Amino acid sequence: MRYRVAPMASKRDYYEILGVSRDAGSEEIKKAYRKLALQYHPDRNPGDREAEERFKEAAEAYEVLRDDEKRRIYDLYGHAGLEGTGFTGFGGFEDIFSAFGDIFGDFFGFGGRRSGRTGIRRGADLRYDLTLSLEEAYRGKEQEIVFNRYEICERCGGSGMEPGSELEICPTCQGRGEIVRSQGFFQIRTTCSTCGGRGQIIVDPCTNCRGSGKLSIERKVLVRIPPGVDTGTQLRIKEEGEPGEGGGPQGDLFVVMYVEEHPFFVRDRDDLRCQVSISFIQAALGTEVSIPVLDGDGQKSIAIPEGVQPEEIIRLKGMGMSSLRKGKGYGDLFVKVIVKIPTRLSQKQRELLVEFGELEKQKIGTKTRDFWDKIRGA
Repeated sequence: MRYRVAPMASKRDYYEILGVSRDAGSEEIKKAYRKLALQYHPDRNPGDREAEERFKEAAEAYEVLRDDEKRRIYDLYGHAGLEGTGFTGFGGFEDIFSAFGDIFGDFFGFGGRRSGRTGIRRGADLRYDLTLSLEEAYRGKEQEIVFNRYEICERCGGSGMEPGSELEICPTCQGRGEIVRSQGFFQIRTTCSTCGGRGQIIVDPCTNCRGSGKLSIERKVLVRIPPGVDTGTQLRIKEEGEPGEGGGPQGDLFVVMYVEEHPFFVRDRDDLRCQVSISFIQAALGTEVSIPVLDGDGQKSIAIPEGVQPEEIIRLKGMGMSSLRKGKGYGDLFVKVIVKIPTRLSQKQRELLVEFGELEKQKIGTKTRDFWDKIRGA
């Protein structure tokens, strides 16, 4: 079989990438890759696209040069020869960490969350949606919540095996964790589907968890909700999520708040808004109106000053919501005054209003005469 080597402008030479000679040994290649992987590791270069590309490029070079067969094909036919075997590099970071988990766990200490082979993984986080009234959000409260989460099976200690039994070498891959298939003089490696790449299998599953190592358990937790929470507020309760794998840390529980709409108040962050209706007589003379209270049962009286105008907004400081922000205290209450004009009048009411109107005319006329008298005097 012959190959025609085409120019590959988009790919650099693997030896050049790792900075080693073409006769470098496996340990020298591994050492060179470690140095580059440490330099361009995404955890040390967050958001750096160039570092990400360098990291992937180094991983691809190492994957080829550490494998005797791939390296032989590359030395003979270059990148085109590898394409003929179906090798296309890595799809993403997870593939790289899965392939080289031993290097990242032992050398870098980043370990668990990315490493597939070490099996160390942080447990999954859980979410619980909690509905509150506006009064409960104002006061804060303690509430017991009930949810289900997976916990380590006590019978097998999370191993998935019946107590007293042991793991056996996978008969499919003979403990290697991968299957090697030959196509001509090429070799293709795939993860063993029987053992999932672990190299061992459970032959006597735990009768309690059926080999999963975990059980779904009902959990009760007392949640302390601070005053001032709003829709979307999240409370993080550490280590109340699902257990980790391979000794990894437990996940967290996130309690997400949803505050119901109130029939009287409208919330605007830490402030409250409402509107009250009064008669035009009350608007002229001033009055007191009752509004609901959020910190208990009953009503609270607020003063409406005389001469208030229709749709005027009265600001009452410190009568809004409790604030979650440190040192903020409370927001304000904004009361919009709606002045109602009567549509039907009794004869007596009409007479009184007509008399009032005449007095207003005289008042205006007197002010006008006084004004012109002053002009003339000047």
